[in-house]
Amino acid sequence: MKGLYILLTVIFLTSCQQQNKEDINKAKQASIDSMKVEINKQRVIDSMKTEMAKLNEEKIEAQKEKVVVVHQQDATAAPAKKKGWSATAKGAVIGAGVGAATGAIVSKKKGEGAIIGGLAGAALGTGTGAVIDSKNKKKE
Repeated sequence: MKGLYILLTVIFLTSCQQQNKEDINKAKQASIDSMKVEINKQRVIDSMKTEMAKLNEEKIEAQKEKVVVVHQQDATAAPAKKKGWSATAKGAVIGAGVGAATGAIVSKKKGEGAIIGGLAGAALGTGTGAVIDSKNKKKE
């Protein structure tokens, strides 16, 4: 009987060791599987970062090309543009001329009438030209 107990004890211990080894192997496999999943996730993230970096570099290159083209256009277009008088300056000159002529015609003292009319016309023409300039700036 004593031999039977020893035999059962040995069988029990052996089976427990087998189960422990299987449990350990299952735990190891689960760890390996979860590590593989994490590695695959990291690979996807890294590839996405690489692609984003490439896209950003392409955008920067495209912007550099656009900037170069804009500078070339500005260099060739600048001499072609000639600015004339502003509307304020034109209004002042026209107003002074019309005012002087009107003052000389209306007044009994022709010289004084021309001076006063010229100054008043220049003031009115300057104001009118300034209004026109401000409207033109809003349109641009």
